[in-house]
Amino acid sequence: MKLAITGKGGVGKTTLSSTLARLYADEGRTVLAADVDPDANLGLALGLTEEEVNSIIPISKMRTLVEERTGANDANKFFKLNPQVSDIPDKYSKDVNGVKLLVMGTVETGGSGCVCPEHVMLKSILSALVFRRDDVVVMDMEAGLEHLARGTASLVDFFIVVVEPGARSVQTYENVKRLAKDIGVSKVYVVANKVRDESDEEFIKSRIPAEDLLGFIHYNAEVIDADRKGLSPYDCSPKALEEIKLIKAKMDSLV
Repeated sequence: MKLAITGKGGVGKTTLSSTLARLYADEGRTVLAADVDPDANLGLALGLTEEEVNSIIPISKMRTLVEERTGANDANKFFKLNPQVSDIPDKYSKDVNGVKLLVMGTVETGGSGCVCPEHVMLKSILSALVFRRDDVVVMDMEAGLEHLARGTASLVDFFIVVVEPGARSVQTYENVKRLAKDIGVSKVYVVANKVRDESDEEFIKSRIPAEDLLGFIHYNAEVIDADRKGLSPYDCSPKALEEIKLIKAKMDSLV
């Protein structure tokens, strides 16, 4: 199972990513969770402490590793576009509650079209992840799909956009669906989070095709409190856990 979970900042994609990762780990599956969001907080949501999270160096910041694998350095501006990275997920991931966490980081220079050693490394690692045949891979993405190449995207089982009941959030879903189509993916799914009542549910149903909607996660003070305390929502909100279990069951039935 390979999942790419995306959405605007603050919509709750990390809550969904971390909980799904831990649910699959509960089943005895090998689970690798990749934090590809510049605002990296997947570790906290999985159950690490702030001190543990702050001690992790993202792959994109490991200059020596990037230089070693790509061949790029101050004296050599040419570099490999297909570096060897298959060992990196196991070698540089951190175990937390049965999940292997890999913090990817982001490339802060060069713009979204950057073709630089760090960008090549991140893209190559994501490609390697989807080829981990028997593993569950959960990728906590940013709103775009820039890191996913056409070949990588075709091997992802679910592109999930987490939305809130609002026009701007729905627009993000529409943009991701368009971007996914550009790289050969025709099916994008939706999870609606922070749903307050029946009118919010009806709004989502009116804007999202029924076949794309995986389910709802309702507004939940326990999840907000967990985030404030830097705790895993998996450990703090039985209600959210049950709702995400239903979403997972629907996903499993579609594979």
